[in-house]
Amino acid sequence: MSTYAAPLEEIRFALHDVLGAEALFARLGHAEASRDLMDAVLEEAARFAVAVLAPLNRIGDETGCRFDPATGEVRTPPGFREAYAQFVAGGWSGLTAPPEYGGQGLPHLLGVPLKEMIDAANLAWGNFPLLSHGATEALLHHGEAWQREVFLKPLVEGRWTGTMCLTEPHCGSDLGLLRTRAEPQPDGSHAITGTKIFITAGEHDLTDNIVHLVLARLPDAPAGVKGISMFIVPKLRVGRDGVVDGRNAVRCGALEHKMGIHGSATCVMNFDAAQGWLIGEPNKGLAAMFTMMNTARLAVGLQGLGLSDRALQNALRYARERLQMRALSGPRHPDKPADPIIVHPDVRRMLLTQKALVEGGRLLAYHASALVDVAARSADAQERTEAAALLGFLTPVVKACLTEWGVECTYHALQCFGGHGYIREHGMEQLVRDARITTLYEGTTGIQALDLLGRKVIQLRGEGAKPFLAMIERFCAEHAGEAALAEFVAPLRAKAEEWWRLTERSTARAAANPEEIGAAAWDYLFHTGYLALAYWWARAVAAADASGHPQAFKDDKRATARFYFARLLPRTAAHAAAIESGIGSLPELA
Repeated sequence: MSTYAAPLEEIRFALHDVLGAEALFARLGHAEASRDLMDAVLEEAARFAVAVLAPLNRIGDETGCRFDPATGEVRTPPGFREAYAQFVAGGWSGLTAPPEYGGQGLPHLLGVPLKEMIDAANLAWGNFPLLSHGATEALLHHGEAWQREVFLKPLVEGRWTGTMCLTEPHCGSDLGLLRTRAEPQPDGSHAITGTKIFITAGEHDLTDNIVHLVLARLPDAPAGVKGISMFIVPKLRVGRDGVVDGRNAVRCGALEHKMGIHGSATCVMNFDAAQGWLIGEPNKGLAAMFTMMNTARLAVGLQGLGLSDRALQNALRYARERLQMRALSGPRHPDKPADPIIVHPDVRRMLLTQKALVEGGRLLAYHASALVDVAARSADAQERTEAAALLGFLTPVVKACLTEWGVECTYHALQCFGGHGYIREHGMEQLVRDARITTLYEGTTGIQALDLLGRKVIQLRGEGAKPFLAMIERFCAEHAGEAALAEFVAPLRAKAEEWWRLTERSTARAAANPEEIGAAAWDYLFHTGYLALAYWWARAVAAADASGHPQAFKDDKRATARFYFARLLPRTAAHAAAIESGIGSLPELA
């Protein structure tokens, strides 16, 4: 069985030493979010994740959710319901939600370590409250006053949960093809009819009511994505006055049989003239959807991070204990029958790859989350605008890279265990299976890549790419001439210049042939991701050197940064070559 320990030292380093969270929060009007309060929240979150959720991880995988076709009801694995009750009682569901709706109003960034720890401890359980946050954001930004009053309070309190009901059996990610219908009713509601698939937490026994946010078409809607509206469709009918009035005509038709996350209910949802309330303007549902989707994409990136960290912890422990063969240079532990496998260079390569991607990826994800707070609360309008642009640029990078690296890291962890990783005893194979879905839901890696290059760079004329480059250039300028950072600053600056040249050439080729966007997008995304991590590793070394951490901690950061620059950043060369090869290297397949 795999184990999990909350990485509080690394999380504190990210928040306090690298991002300067206390000063940031004070500047944004969150003076209550002091370092002491942050540390108290982290300690309690760690206790909940490690003591309550982690023991249920294997149980959820082995037992799974149970579906009753006669009633359409879903029962979660043993212990899940009790854990959710503790989650609600602890106030975790409303940690960052507005106080006027029952939340604690703390910064978004402070909720991110909680999410990371939950996902590492028990990814499947974490999916049940996951989309409530997205539903909350959609209601806050697009809902009417009565909708916020009626639906937000129970969502924030955790008495109800939320879902996103987007895709259908025939359309996948092409939402312009969806067929679910919305018929206006005399009372101002709509009758929603259709089938949605892959609905996370679409049905369960953790709460009495579930608030589905459903994409559907009005009778006079234009074709394609311009004719999509969004509706609030609760499991239990809810009127404008907040009165709950019996079961709505929405029901789970089946549970998907999945490769992983067995403890998470992935549902087929059938709507049969179910009562729904329009949220936002008619035919403008995509705006509300992307409010939810962007929140969810950052959250899924954290899932990849959490699984990677858990995998690393177990692989590192095993590599220190497992005795096998001798070091190539001779016995390191002559008193033992063999050396621990951590002495072997290839094992260290796998462990250091995980470590570099986990610790660097945490800084990337936390910074993007900090931008959510800056974009929402900064007193400087220009800073809000730039933060929103940079956040939009980084969102597909966080989602795609952290989940793909999650697959890589869990693979490396399994490989460290050898044959013992492939069997169930040590829990590595569950982490590998669970990680695979993170690259798929909330938009596949290919979709994230197209969003980054096609929309965020080309369509928006680099409004997020330019502040990204400026951020790197500022750091390099600030530390120019510092001998302690020279080994990182020079290659970082050179790589940023290379990235910008690729950006300009990709944009030019796309102007001549739009197919060039699809040809370059995947490699462009990863070139961007590796550049981003180079920046964060350089910053991590600078922050560690300036901190009060022990010298061993500082040395560890520098050694890992050196590994990253020497072994992982060179991957960008392959991505650059692929980008430059263009659409001509992708012949049509018969």
